[in-house]
Amino acid sequence: MEDKDVAFMQEALSLAKKAKDLDEVPIGAVIVFNDKIIAKGYNQRNTKKNPLAHAEIQAIEEAAKVIGDWRLEGCSIYVTLEPCPMCAGAIVQARIDKIIFGTRNPKAGCGGSIINILDEPKFNHQVEIVEGICQEECSKILKDFFAEMRNKRIKMEVDI
Repeated sequence: MEDKDVAFMQEALSLAKKAKDLDEVPIGAVIVFNDKIIAKGYNQRNTKKNPLAHAEIQAIEEAAKVIGDWRLEGCSIYVTLEPCPMCAGAIVQARIDKIIFGTRNPKAGCGGSIINILDEPKFNHQVEIVEGICQEECSKILKDFFAEMRNKRIKMEVDI
C-alpha cells in the first residue's frame, strides 16, 4: 500500500460522505490518470431517480469527457466498495487498467466476492484488482448508514 493509494481512497471516502448526506448509499469513486484525479463520482440513484447513477458510472462518464475517449487505458479507479455487476462491466468496457476498492461487497460484489467480472479471462480486457485500502473506514461508513436507516424505519413504525 502506497501513501498515494490512501490519499486517493480518502478522496473517494469524502465523496461517499457526500452521498450519505443526501441519504444515498455512501459509495464514492475517483479515477486517476498520471497520479492526478481526473474524475469523481458518488452514488446518486435516489437523487437522480436513475438506477445507473452509481459512483463508478458517474466517474467513468466524467473521465471519458476529460480524456476525450471512451477508452480509459492508463487509468485507475478507486472506489470505496467492490463494484456491482453493472459497474464491474463498465470498468472492463472502459478499459480501466486497475481498480482499488476499500471493502468487499458480499451481496453484489463482482471483483471476487460473488464472481469476478473484472478478471474474467474470456473477456478481451482484464482489470488489475487491489483491495483493502482504508478497509475499516470504507466498511464503517456503510455499516453506520444502514444502521441509521434501520433505526429510522423502526422509529417511523413506532410513531405510526
